[in-house]
Formats: sequence, C-alpha cells, structure tokens
Amino acid sequence: MRRAPASDRSSLASRLVWIAAAAWLAAVAGGFAILWKYKSTPAAEGALAPEQWPAASALARGISRPTLLLFAHPRCACTRASLAELARMMARLHDRVDARVLFWTPPGAPPDWNATDLWTSAERIPGVSVLRDEGGREAASFAVATSGGVVLYDARGRLLFKGGITAARGHEGDSFGQERIASLLTTGAADRADAPVFGCALGEEPPVRMARAGKRTIHEEGEQ
Repeated sequence: MRRAPASDRSSLASRLVWIAAAAWLAAVAGGFAILWKYKSTPAAEGALAPEQWPAASALARGISRPTLLLFAHPRCACTRASLAELARMMARLHDRVDARVLFWTPPGAPPDWNATDLWTSAERIPGVSVLRDEGGREAASFAVATSGGVVLYDARGRLLFKGGITAARGHEGDSFGQERIASLLTTGAADRADAPVFGCALGEEPPVRMARAGKRTIHEEGEQ
C-alpha cells in the first residue's frame, strides 16, 4: 500500500488542528454566553410591595426623610455587589435617606449565625443600620423575596421604589435602580419606580440562586 506524501499528511494535520481550535473557541464562546445569560437574568418579580408602609412591620419608619430597606441573605455571594453599590449611594446621598440592611435569619438561629463578611461589609457603610430579620418576617411584610431587593418609602410612608441596585448578578457599576433612587431622593421623580433584582432567594439555606427564564424560575443551590 502506498503511503500518502508527506505534504498531504502535513496538510491533513494542519486542517485537524484548525478544526480542533475552532471547536474549542466555539465551546468557550458558548460557555461565556451561557454565563452571561445567567448573570443578566433577574429574579422573578414576585408580589407587589405594599403602597403604604405595612402596619405589620416592627421597623420604625423615618418621619423626616425617606427610608430605604435592603434585604439580604448573609451567605449570598451575589449580594456583595448590592452592598458595594449601597455604599456608593450612601456616600452621595447619606443626608437624604435613612438606610437599613436586614439580613434574613432562620427561626431559632444562634446569635452568630449572621456573622459573615456580608454583615461586616454592611456595618462598615456610614449611615446604615444593620438588623436581623428573624424568620424573614420583615421581608414578607414588604413582599421582598430576593437577596439584594430594595424598597424605598417617603417620609409619609408611601412607596417610591422597589427593585435592585445592580445591573447584573454580582456586578458592580451603574444601574437603573441606583439612578432611579438617586433621582427620587434628589428631584422627587424618576422615569420608573422599579428595577430588576439579581440575587439568591431569601428564606433558603443554603442560599438558592434565582433567575427568571421566560415564565420559569431556575433554582440552583450551593452559592456560598
């Protein structure tokens, strides 16, 4: 049997290398596309927040300026970005709003259950009070189901905004939520009163990452 000339074998090997490289690049591009789709898909919208400060809430509402509440899961990695953005907002608007971060806490949890780096980060934000939300009662009162969810009420207890303050899951930087809250606090108006929320489900341990795909909600466990 005659062997193929060396030049033909070299050409075939070169084509195989190019085919393998193209397949690898396609796989990498597909992986990045899937990751970005996940990171940019917000949680399901859930129930509407009460238009008036809920009577069932045990929290004291500010009476001289608006009150902002950010609800968080102490073990949701996505929420690091939300806290970083809250710190940016408070650096500009601390004299215009009373802000609190409420960490979901399961019933009967020990006092140190919330002792995570997220709690520490929240405590370091000037002008922000940090509280435990025992059993998620306050989150339920304000109809917030996702870590990183924010509600803003004016001094008379009227709802101004409900939504998130990051542009994607775990992403720091400008977002519609931040811009709308800043506009509400500085001018009293905004183009919308909501924004997407990116984060883990409150009320789950371990935290469950939530993303909406059409009308389905995707659950993925294990974010630490």
